Amino acid sequence: MTNKRKLLVTAALPYANGPLHLGHMVEYIQPDIWVRFQKMLGHTCYFVCGDDAHGTPIMLRAEKLGITPEQLIAESYQSHIADLNGFYIGFDNFHTTHSPENQSLANEIYQRLLQQGDITKRTIKQAFDPIKNLFLPDRYVKGDCPKCGANDQYGDSCEVCGATYSPLDLKNPISVVSGVTPIEKESEHYFFCLDHYESFLKEWTKSGHLQTEISNKLDEWFTAGLQQWDISRDAPYFGFEIPDSPGKYFYVWLDAPIGYMASFKNLCTQNPKISFAEFWSKGSETELIHFIGKDIVYFHALFWPAMLEGSHYRTPSNIYVHGFLTVNGKKMSKSRGTFITASTYLKHLDPEYCRYYFASKLGSGTEDIDFNAEDFVQRINSDLVGKLVNIASRCAGFITKLFGGKLAVQCSKQNLYQEFVIAGDLIRTCYEEREYNSAIREIMRLADVANRYIDAQKPWILAKSPQNLLETQEVCSMGINMFRILVTYLKPILPQLAENVERFLNTKLTWEDRNMPLINHTIQPFKPLLQRVELNEVIAMTDASKENIPPTITLTDGPLILDPIRETISIEDFAKIDLRIAKIVNAEPVEDAHKLLKLTVDIGGDLRTVFAGIKEAYTAEDLIGKLTVVVANLAPRKMRFGLSEGMVLAAGPGGKDLWILEPHTGATPGMRVK
Repeated sequence: MTNKRKLLVTAALPYANGPLHLGHMVEYIQPDIWVRFQKMLGHTCYFVCGDDAHGTPIMLRAEKLGITPEQLIAESYQSHIADLNGFYIGFDNFHTTHSPENQSLANEIYQRLLQQGDITKRTIKQAFDPIKNLFLPDRYVKGDCPKCGANDQYGDSCEVCGATYSPLDLKNPISVVSGVTPIEKESEHYFFCLDHYESFLKEWTKSGHLQTEISNKLDEWFTAGLQQWDISRDAPYFGFEIPDSPGKYFYVWLDAPIGYMASFKNLCTQNPKISFAEFWSKGSETELIHFIGKDIVYFHALFWPAMLEGSHYRTPSNIYVHGFLTVNGKKMSKSRGTFITASTYLKHLDPEYCRYYFASKLGSGTEDIDFNAEDFVQRINSDLVGKLVNIASRCAGFITKLFGGKLAVQCSKQNLYQEFVIAGDLIRTCYEEREYNSAIREIMRLADVANRYIDAQKPWILAKSPQNLLETQEVCSMGINMFRILVTYLKPILPQLAENVERFLNTKLTWEDRNMPLINHTIQPFKPLLQRVELNEVIAMTDASKENIPPTITLTDGPLILDPIRETISIEDFAKIDLRIAKIVNAEPVEDAHKLLKLTVDIGGDLRTVFAGIKEAYTAEDLIGKLTVVVANLAPRKMRFGLSEGMVLAAGPGGKDLWILEPHTGATPGMRVK
């Protein structure tokens, strides 16, 4: 065992003006897995977070709802806690930036920076809403881009040409709040002199605290020159008033990262044995780890360490940056049903399926990951149900029925068992380096090894002969022990499954205990641990996520509900589709896929493989020799079962009521359909 570490881990604070969505869950699942792993190794590790509860958007939304900002953030807090608990996010403390601890720390840090000359004042011009009597944040002003003229652009940047600018530079500006033209108004603001810390930050950002790609990206800011940072906002504003400055408030991004400190301080209040100073004092030997999204790097990797350095607190040991989540390859969209809230997911699907799926895609870099419905279903059913749980379900029944639940008195395959134990060294490294996808690949490789062992030993045949009962017990006990190690390795990702397996095996799953097999040990009768997930369950979830659009199309016994038009294409786009007659020369079912048939089609001498989800409507024998229509120029798609090189056209509501398109008599393979 390595020397014990002391770690404080944080996740980025969710904004308290709306529900959590699956993009947020990437943020919380990634560090939660890492923290659970560290705790499994016996390290002291505290995991804290809290709601980011200040700012103009919260103030305005509360006003719109007819409640106070305090009521709004209290409701958001309860909603966020429920979602986080639902996904088994194991925070040691989840607090709020609207707290006495945060106000005290924000004031202290500000005063220290002020005393050493890092705070300055100057008068600036801002967009002001004369109706609401409110200085407008950049995103609350819209107008025409001053560079390219694009309409309906926000006051900080143009989504068309990428230009950045001030809201005052917009042409034909309007206030998003009231719809009137904002006026220009002067106000005195407070600025943090970030440029005072340029030398410190250049060294800090190159000293291993950041991923290389993030460190290199920050070079752009140094090249452009570090600018003073506006840390104040004018009343009305929901936040903390700046000491000795009536009507002036700390900008939300000043007190938001201080919220990490405040949440930990609140934890120390709850548990006096934990020392705040030990983790936050300058020169501390503990580790401070931040997990954040790549959209907030600027605040965390420049302003935050500079503020900490200037106020004589310790700086982060590491800031780990992750990418965004897309759904079916696109940004989350409410109209498409791909803006999936955490609560909507939890109403339809097992949260551990999401934890596993995200982990299977997460590495140590900043690449975006995608939630693809079909891939999600296939991965869960293949990996967790078909491979992992299958090991226990194939072995446990024999142990219970034939041996009273008692495992064999010896491990019959020590070399095989040691292969599983030794693999833990690689898996441990993968977890530590946040290469969860690599850890899962190794774990599933071992699951394949275990299933091949059971296939080769055939305990269902051994059990039929009384003279083979001892061997049956040893084979099934070996299977249970391999299963035990695999679930131990997956425990940081699947904590609830691990807990259920611990009850089944009558033992705790610890990293060290995996070194010794369970022998002469009684287990409980096996109960189903996981259920297969169906694609229609995922579709139901996305349908439930759609907002303000017509119902999903269905064919019923009643009147026809017309399909809402989601996106339009031009006639030129449609003309690109190459429809061809194809002859189905072979068809066969796909193992582990209850809806797919593997078709070999002849498109005028061009043989291709196409996977079609028509197994409920047709048997393979029904299709051989039939003519149908395929999209011939569809880009090949890599599937778990192989490469699909086209698409068969079919019509109907789905399931058994689905019909492939069959051309008229006289059609020949390869003929173009017009």
